Amino acid sequence: MTEVTMTVNGKSVTKSVKGNTLMTEFLREELRLTGTHVGCDTSQCGACVIHVNGEAIKACTMFAAEAQGSEVTTIEGMANADGSLGVIQQAFQDHHGLQCGFCTPGMVMSAAALLKDNPKPTEHEIRDYLEGNICRCTGYHNIVKAIMAASGQDVSGIAAE
Repeated sequence: MTEVTMTVNGKSVTKSVKGNTLMTEFLREELRLTGTHVGCDTSQCGACVIHVNGEAIKACTMFAAEAQGSEVTTIEGMANADGSLGVIQQAFQDHHGLQCGFCTPGMVMSAAALLKDNPKPTEHEIRDYLEGNICRCTGYHNIVKAIMAASGQDVSGIAAE
């Protein structure tokens, strides 16, 4: 067992973990932060995207011990301080960027990383960036609209594919 300390969604956390404990398991089972979803365990679907020290990471590819001393943000940390939906989350709701909701946490976390690096992405740039996130329900059209809306751009000209 290894003791790890990290800051998760603004709160310091110290836990003992086995060396092979993945971040997905640590977040979901140890911290009960179940918004980070496990979809494939092979880094293909993007449902487990979190931020580690400000970078988007697929949590199924990282051991919890690797996050020692890190700042970790999960989907639960994307809400406003009063508990209301954050800008990106609200845009996903307003523009119907979710259906079953399974991929949504990873999509929101990926969108946040994209908007941090590119505050006004084009439709093509958004679609390109989301290549590592799979949604089986929406066809991505409304997800793209939601991300553009969250960036403050007009979405009226986005045509369905």
